[in-house]
Amino acid sequence: MSQLAQYMATCHAPAQDVFLAANDRLQARTMYRMVRQSVEASPKLSKLLEVVDSRSIIRNRETGKEIRCLSSDSWRNEGLNGSVILDEIHSFRSPDLVDALIYATRGTANGLVISISTAGSDRNGIGWRWWQDCELVIKDPKANPTFLGLIYAAAEDDDFSDPKVWRKANPSMGIAFPEDEFAADYQDATTDPRKMSKFLRYSLNVWQAGDSRWFVGPIDWSACGSGPAEPTAGRPCWVGVDLASNLDMTAAAFVFKERDGSYAVEWRYWVPRETVADRVREGIPYDAWIRDGWVTVTDGHRLDHEAVARDIVEYGGRHEIRAIGVDPWQAGALETLLQREGLTVKDIPQRTGYLNAPCKLLEALVVEKRLRHGGNPVAAWNANNVCVYTDATGMIKPDKAKSTEKIDGIAALVNALALASTDEDDGAAGSLDDYRIRVL
Repeated sequence: MSQLAQYMATCHAPAQDVFLAANDRLQARTMYRMVRQSVEASPKLSKLLEVVDSRSIIRNRETGKEIRCLSSDSWRNEGLNGSVILDEIHSFRSPDLVDALIYATRGTANGLVISISTAGSDRNGIGWRWWQDCELVIKDPKANPTFLGLIYAAAEDDDFSDPKVWRKANPSMGIAFPEDEFAADYQDATTDPRKMSKFLRYSLNVWQAGDSRWFVGPIDWSACGSGPAEPTAGRPCWVGVDLASNLDMTAAAFVFKERDGSYAVEWRYWVPRETVADRVREGIPYDAWIRDGWVTVTDGHRLDHEAVARDIVEYGGRHEIRAIGVDPWQAGALETLLQREGLTVKDIPQRTGYLNAPCKLLEALVVEKRLRHGGNPVAAWNANNVCVYTDATGMIKPDKAKSTEKIDGIAALVNALALASTDEDDGAAGSLDDYRIRVL
């Protein structure tokens, strides 16, 4: 980017201002520092270009034309004239800045708009639209003779372990970086789905659904066993409950330990009747799930906690419920109702210190195909939605804020695994205080 800006400010005809546009101010400052350091390191460039650090600009000493770095305050950037370099266009949250700068080239003879970018994750953004334009022009240059598009990327159906695919996406391999380092990065990425997502995006230029989405790549939810290895009636189980909203879905996950070291899980879902039509209009098939028996409807606009408690107690009449894990901030009335029925309810704080271990266990169960989830379509929908939050120490937990839609069944499963994985073989329930000490 910096070399292109320096060329356009010194050699491109006619001389013109150059605007390096970034999505945020931090990225813009980084771009400015790169250009400044390059100029200051070159005696020849220093004679041609003057660094005006107080204004964060690089000025052509002879023509007065400037290199300026801009962030996404697009309303301040209209009425400019010059050429434009857009850094990582996939990261631009709004097309406003891009549109304003593209129109800035119209008043500049021989003006250019240039962007170099990796693949992104937002297929509704300006970066994805430019990617599609590139594909169109590569296929048919006559579609837009003023647009030159080049894409170096692996295809989604390529073998990502094949060095030929690596070189297709990285024509500078062996010059900019050695292939053996690239191979080491790939091997490391195979151990973790978040690493693989980042590897595919940054190293092979493959668009990803979301860097933090959990069940992608090696963690393939659909590949797990379709049903329990043994009948569950009469067996001990551990229950996790997630009450995401009184106005929407609530889930309970019932987890069983199998003799072969795997885990089986069954779910119950509840939704208030008056909310179903709205969700169906939004494209979520609550009506089909209700019809097929995957979701239970409770009367009214708000969730009926008594109905949920009755169903859990009824399930406990056919199974041995060891303990029920709930989010202490949301359980409220449901926790009281369950305790009145003699069931053991334990608080599972929704922090990484408590949830990291059961989340990592769930990852391992899915990767190793040791989770039998019964093919529940609502749980599969939750699994497709869920993203993970990673703290500064590398611990993880489900991230409801970043997830694309409801994740209640997965959150409930993590709560259940927090209990099941810490219960002793002799049936004594593990202490969550002891559990927290082990994982911190």
